[in-house]
Amino acid sequence: MDREEALTLLREHVKNENMIKHCLASEAVLRALAARLGQDPEKWALAGLLHDIDVELTGGDMLRHTHEAARLLREKGLPDDLVEAVLLHNEAAHPGRTRTDAFHTALAAGETVTGLIMATAMVYPDKKVASVKPSSVVKRMKDKRFAASVNRDTIRECEKLGLTLEQFVELSLDAMKGVSAELGL
Repeated sequence: MDREEALTLLREHVKNENMIKHCLASEAVLRALAARLGQDPEKWALAGLLHDIDVELTGGDMLRHTHEAARLLREKGLPDDLVEAVLLHNEAAHPGRTRTDAFHTALAAGETVTGLIMATAMVYPDKKVASVKPSSVVKRMKDKRFAASVNRDTIRECEKLGLTLEQFVELSLDAMKGVSAELGL
């Protein structure tokens, strides 16, 4: 599946523009992570783009979220490792299962950090990711009241990828800056 097909599929199932922007941000971050880690940037980017494809189908129910996504992605013939990464970015829906490889970890940490970066951008006067410094995002990690729904432990899983928090935030922020026009940030 190429990017245009994936974007069409995403838009077929997700109508909320903010969720589309989150998926676009995740796509950019996953592409950058794959390049950094010597993995397949296109496959990882597709996982980032499609990871929340079932969020509206499941009504945001975190115990059901990713089950429908896996079904949809398998029907479209996407690779098993991509489907598995999508499933495990939401461990809550899969009791007893944990992320076991870099792809799983990258998707979970990568899609999660986008929320913290976007929230940080929104407190800047111009509301642009271009204005955000990595140090500002790292500082926000420490303030649990800021973007309280963002799971800091999931973001810290970046260390399993051999990246410090600072490196991970910088890579993710740079990736999002590259698609800032699509994000409206």
